Amino acid sequence: IQKLCDRVASSTLLDDRRDAVRALKSLSKKYRLEVGIQAMEHLIHVLQMDRSDSEIIGYALDTLYNVISNDLEEEEQEENSPKQVDDLGSQFAEIFIKQQENVTLLLTLVEEFDFHVRWPGVKLLTSLLKQQGPQVQQIILVSPRGVSRLMDLLADSREVIRNDGVLLLQQLTKSNAAIQKIVAFENAFERLLDIITEEGNSDGGIVVEDCLLLLQNLLKNNNSNQNFFKEGSYIQRMKPWFEVGDDNCGWSAQKVTNLHLMLQLVRVLVSPTNPPGATSSCQKAMFHCGLLQQLCTILMATGVPADILTETINTVSEVIRGCQTNQDYFASVNAPSNPPRPAIVVLLMSMVNERQPFVLRCAVLYCFQCFLYKNQKGQGEIVSTLLPSTIDATGNSVSAGQLLCGGLFSTDSLSNWCAAVALAHALQENATLKEQLLRVQLATSIGNPPVSLLQQCTNILSQGSKVQTRVGLLMLLCTWLSNCSIAVTHFLHNPANVPFLTGQIAENLGEEEQLVQGLCALLLGISIYYNDNSLENYRKEKLKQLIEKRIGRENFIEKLGFISKHELYSRAAQKPQPSFSSPDHMMFDHEFTKLVKELEGVISKAIYKSSEEDKKEEEVKKTLEQHDNIVTHYKKVIREQDQELEELKQRVNTLTSQNEQLQATVTQQVSQIQQHKDQYNLLKVQLGKDTQHHNSHGDAFQMNGIQVEEVSKLKEELEEWKNKHEALQGQLREKDSVIEKLKSSQLEMGTTEQSSQSSRSGSSEHNNELQKELEMLRTQVQLQSAEILKLQAENQKLQVMNPSVDPVSGDSAAGTLSSSELEGRLQQEIKELQSEVKALSEEKESLKQHLDSTSSTVAILQDEKSKLQQEVAESKKEQDDLLVLLADQDQKLSALKIKLKDLGVPVEDEDDIESGDQGDEDEDGDEEEQD
Repeated sequence: IQKLCDRVASSTLLDDRRDAVRALKSLSKKYRLEVGIQAMEHLIHVLQMDRSDSEIIGYALDTLYNVISNDLEEEEQEENSPKQVDDLGSQFAEIFIKQQENVTLLLTLVEEFDFHVRWPGVKLLTSLLKQQGPQVQQIILVSPRGVSRLMDLLADSREVIRNDGVLLLQQLTKSNAAIQKIVAFENAFERLLDIITEEGNSDGGIVVEDCLLLLQNLLKNNNSNQNFFKEGSYIQRMKPWFEVGDDNCGWSAQKVTNLHLMLQLVRVLVSPTNPPGATSSCQKAMFHCGLLQQLCTILMATGVPADILTETINTVSEVIRGCQTNQDYFASVNAPSNPPRPAIVVLLMSMVNERQPFVLRCAVLYCFQCFLYKNQKGQGEIVSTLLPSTIDATGNSVSAGQLLCGGLFSTDSLSNWCAAVALAHALQENATLKEQLLRVQLATSIGNPPVSLLQQCTNILSQGSKVQTRVGLLMLLCTWLSNCSIAVTHFLHNPANVPFLTGQIAENLGEEEQLVQGLCALLLGISIYYNDNSLENYRKEKLKQLIEKRIGRENFIEKLGFISKHELYSRAAQKPQPSFSSPDHMMFDHEFTKLVKELEGVISKAIYKSSEEDKKEEEVKKTLEQHDNIVTHYKKVIREQDQELEELKQRVNTLTSQNEQLQATVTQQVSQIQQHKDQYNLLKVQLGKDTQHHNSHGDAFQMNGIQVEEVSKLKEELEEWKNKHEALQGQLREKDSVIEKLKSSQLEMGTTEQSSQSSRSGSSEHNNELQKELEMLRTQVQLQSAEILKLQAENQKLQVMNPSVDPVSGDSAAGTLSSSELEGRLQQEIKELQSEVKALSEEKESLKQHLDSTSSTVAILQDEKSKLQQEVAESKKEQDDLLVLLADQDQKLSALKIKLKDLGVPVEDEDDIESGDQGDEDEDGDEEEQD
């Protein structure tokens, strides 16, 4: 070994080093200690320096695995004690991980895809986790992507590496919540469930078992992962695991193991130790996806192995515990028997059967307890099977209550204990049922009067039966009497009970009997604490005096303390499931331990209290009870009002919907009635017409089941329709004449409009000519006035130039005359022109007025035209409507004629009617022309 180590350390050639490491590997199994001490450092050096050669890396990893691992061959295990082997592997693992870089290097090598490197690397890391788990976990946790690298192993296509990767993750996730969370969030659930499905679910091999163990590691006591598992809808994927066939014989050991682990995984999700909210949500998910139904199928199936059946009962128990929906479903499950029996009854039959395995009976008791946990409805159903009014007198079917009573009084002490605890759970925190159970009467033997259940329990106690039976009955009585004054009164009413209890407590008995003494002290203490002083001889004060005289207060308190100091009490207080190593250890129930904790202190105080304190306490209690009763009453009233309000809301909704439906029906019926009326009227008209045309056929006849009266009515209706038809045709003719008149007036309007337009154009032309003439005259006047001014100026000039001329002279007279004449003429012409201008302007004004009057006439005519056009359009529309109506009437008349023909009534041909109608129309037309 030393030589080989030297070669590994000093050889320059890779082949020499490889051969040396191979030789060390072959020696490492037999000479594990020597190879480990001398070669470990060199092998680690090889891992660091020779990364390029996968073969030498593989040999080095195998050698280290052989040195550190404790998986030795049988001959080596015979030579060395297991303790020495464990110590050796642990010491070498500790040496290897002293340098954290070694673990980091190993994580890097595990990433290599080469099979000869990756597989031995996985095995070595698994072995290190087995030997030095917490330390290696911490190194991997702080290493970058440490957990993620290892998660990649599950995706490896080579099954050997994948399966060993599952084993590695099992060791990695043990007791480390932080790593469990990382692994879960690296999609571990999806990959593991895929592997389980690929391998065949419960029919798979050991790989399925390894995956289930890893899932348990990830989920157990890890609320975060449980919540992630539920929200990821992985619970639904568990349902196919529990599909079993009709033939369940010959299950392999591996299948039994796999199913056992699968059931345990379901229990991890609904464990009573989980937070209540998380458990409740998982329970609901299991019901909605059908997982609970599948488990109940296994429960009632035949041929299922006993240990699987037991674990299934425990699993169903925790799936239904405290969940009302699941408990109700379980109550409805029936066993496939003839006649069908409830699953609860079948299970209770197993519980009180002493031939059944002990673990199975414990599982059934747990199932019954879980069914009744926080389930007042279920408690009431169980107790009701004991009450006189509900017992089946025929005896054809066995009820749960009858089975419990049978177990309570059987010769088997284990059945006594189980039945007593089961009955106590039916009364747990339910004062009403405690009172109702007092009514139960038992027939002890033929000829003897019936005895109450309470009396029978105390009778068996006083007979000195086995300790287990007495403990069970005392637990039942303590549960029954606690917080129920009426039950306490019934118990104290039997004069033998108190002396028996004081006698049991006062005696100095062995260790076995100390437990019974403690329970008797508890029962007597409950009888004092919950005593309402209704019995004069057994008032609180008198019972305390009795204890003081017969037992002594200190001795009583000491005996009471025996219960909580007992070892079996401590075990039962840990978890709800009854798990006992043997039937002899079956003494305490988990729920009863809670009751003891609650009552031990208050009973101790009650024993030492004086009568005055008792009175004060009684007053306070009464006040509190009154207050509680008032609160309860109001709560009940509010609850009832809420229910009534909800019912009224529902009724309003239903009535509203009914009203809407009825309204729709009424509308439909009204329309149908109207249709029938129309048809009836049509038939009446048609038949009336036929009656007029065919009077010769007589009034009384019957054909095809139609009465004479009906035919006459139909004829009358037909006649009416004919009259209406003629009236409508008359209206149509009137409308036609109106349309013709409108058309002619429209034509006249067109001609007047044309003439007005032509006159307007002519007047405008004449006006233009007048304006032109006026302008010419104005220009002429202006020219003449200018000439006159010119002449006047010349005249003045001449007068200035010839002042000496004699006006009497002939030439001057002639000149003057000529100018005066000229002025007169000019003035006359000017006057004439002005009069003409005035006449023209007057004519112009008159033409303007005429033009305005013609334009207003045109506007009036246009308005009349538009009105007439509207009237024409309306009359056209009315004409169209009348034509459509006439067409409909013709169709209906033809339909009625066809019906009458079918009925056998003779009807005129259409041609005759049309010719008659045409003749009428022609006559009407001639009359109009003459008019």
